[in-house]
Amino acid sequence: MNTRHIPEDFDPAASDDPDEVHALYRRLRSRCPVAYSSAYGGFWALTTYPEVKKAALDDSRFISSVKAVVPSDPRGLRRPPLNFDAPRHTPYRTALDATLSRRRLSRLEPVLREHALRVLTPMLERGSGDIAQEFGALFPAWVTTEWLNLDAELAPRLAETAARWVRAWRRQDAEVVNTMSGRMYDMARALVADRREHPRPVEEDPASSLLAQRVDGEPLEEEQIVGALRQSLVVGMVAPPIVIGSIAAHLGADQELQARLRTEPELIPLALEEFLRLYAPYRGFARTVAEPTVVLGREILPGEPVTLTYASANRDATVFADPDEFRLDRPNIADHLAFGRGRHRCPGAPMARLMLRIALEELLAGTVSFTAVGSREGARMPELGIVSCQLDFVVAGRDG
Repeated sequence: MNTRHIPEDFDPAASDDPDEVHALYRRLRSRCPVAYSSAYGGFWALTTYPEVKKAALDDSRFISSVKAVVPSDPRGLRRPPLNFDAPRHTPYRTALDATLSRRRLSRLEPVLREHALRVLTPMLERGSGDIAQEFGALFPAWVTTEWLNLDAELAPRLAETAARWVRAWRRQDAEVVNTMSGRMYDMARALVADRREHPRPVEEDPASSLLAQRVDGEPLEEEQIVGALRQSLVVGMVAPPIVIGSIAAHLGADQELQARLRTEPELIPLALEEFLRLYAPYRGFARTVAEPTVVLGREILPGEPVTLTYASANRDATVFADPDEFRLDRPNIADHLAFGRGRHRCPGAPMARLMLRIALEELLAGTVSFTAVGSREGARMPELGIVSCQLDFVVAGRDG
């Protein structure tokens, strides 16, 4: 890179406070929209909505098979479908998509609601709790358990293992990452072994769907099926605590909006889209270019990671008026990039929306009001948002 002009270096980990990170992105969008950082071995960051969206859609030029996240897994492992490019990526994605139909999610909703209420109730009875750590980290484990048809006793173990893996990954602690990942690999291997003996309908079971996939008449490699399920075990555990914590912190400070959503719950799906725009939980999803590429005057070479900074793109004032404000009447509310775009758009987006809707509905229905108290903890790179949010609850029949 020394032979080319490199823009001013920025530090992506200078702060984990979401407001300070968004202030950094605001400066980069206006002064250096294709920014460079020497952190984590060096990477580029696309910060404006048009460039992020364009790169996400151009998966033949901006590929995922070299590096998909900054910082990446310290062991450098590649798992489908996230770390594969088309066409190798496609059968894994097809198999997983088949298990996330609207019909199946509709059948899962009552069960997921029971889990949400059971996990939330102890905090409501106590009158306080960390909504991100206590609820946001455990409820998604039950969602993953139901989606993958795991044994019920695995949910608490998955929640603990995934949380320890995420914390270690952010610290780039290879030893702990490896230990926790090994536990999840054991879960995935046991799942594959069971489904070989006892297959389930492919539209209702991800492991069975992956085992049934064929490419030119041949089954997928078992180790790659295990890898895809291992990835599925953790991918739904990273973002939900952050998004739930960020939404709760927002509503805990905006009592007027909180009261409106409580009395008009039909507005919750629309509100969730605006929350997803405001609080997109990733700043480090990445690609590398397959050939030398110029973006807004900056030359990027193959092998150089490029982060698609969805959190910054979602607050681009050229696309979203008053981008830092919550606006329920935003005309282009569905244009946010919280789930990405293109072939690697989050396959679990429908399930994530269902999970967040249930979480917010049950939180509002179970309380008269709640307030965010104490300090908040921000997520470390590559995530962005609130990972710890203490709430005080007022519930019916209690004076608070």
